[in-house]
Amino acid sequence: MGSGFEAKLSFEDSKVVEFDDKHVSLMDHGSPNHGCSHYKRGCKIRAPCCNEIFDCRHCHNDAKNAMEIDPRDQHDIPRHDIQKVICSLCNTEQDVQQNCINCGVCMGKYFCAQCKFFDDDVSKNQYHCDECGICRTGGKENFFHCKTCGCCYSKMMKDSHRCVERAMHHNCPVCFEFLFDTLRDITVLPCGHTIHLDCVKEMEKHYRYSCPVCSKSICDMTKLWRKLDQEIASTPMPAIYQNKLVWILCNDCGANSHVQFHIVANKCQSCESYNTRQTRGGPTNSCSSDMAEMMI
Repeated sequence: MGSGFEAKLSFEDSKVVEFDDKHVSLMDHGSPNHGCSHYKRGCKIRAPCCNEIFDCRHCHNDAKNAMEIDPRDQHDIPRHDIQKVICSLCNTEQDVQQNCINCGVCMGKYFCAQCKFFDDDVSKNQYHCDECGICRTGGKENFFHCKTCGCCYSKMMKDSHRCVERAMHHNCPVCFEFLFDTLRDITVLPCGHTIHLDCVKEMEKHYRYSCPVCSKSICDMTKLWRKLDQEIASTPMPAIYQNKLVWILCNDCGANSHVQFHIVANKCQSCESYNTRQTRGGPTNSCSSDMAEMMI
């Protein structure tokens, strides 16, 4: 920090100090050079679970759940139980509050007393959701809380999303990170299941277009189904299989169909989807979105 700032100066002595030849309000000065990779803030936290000091709860969780830590000792911090913070400027340990009781510095331009959360980057438009019980980003005016799904969704989805009980209170089906308080972007699939956006993009790179939870198609597959129609029409089966019938279950509509077997794919007679799986009638044959790799 600049030599013009005296860390021991009490807030009661002066609300304005000289800092790098400029007069700034001590309450609004903040701590731009402090924080961690997760948040820019002017304080550290004392973890109530292990009584150690960390820059933020994510730093604690990363350190305490590392591979080298004995599994019996691994744990997450109970964020709402945090009682003490340490000012990054004057190192004064104190009860959770926005401004340091010793030097008066603002330890976080955004501050939530309920979550014991500080952040200087207010461009995230943080807000506290009482029903979620945590702070979220994006602006309260842009989100609504779905009581069935148990989380906040964009208002654009209010009348169109499919509700799934406690949809966000589970791990991502691809990377297994807990979704409810993840820092990464989340998307809601047409079936209502939730997943990290970057995990969906990774699935698409490997031609996977079905939900990892329920196997329903995650996008409009009509063009691919028409390509499969053409592929099946141009691929006659050997005589021994030409009259073979099998039962299939459609992953998209849930209908059972009795159809003529084909090695490429089996088409649902109800919704014309090829996202099906064979249930009876000989060697099993499953055609879900992995067929896309053959056709693209």
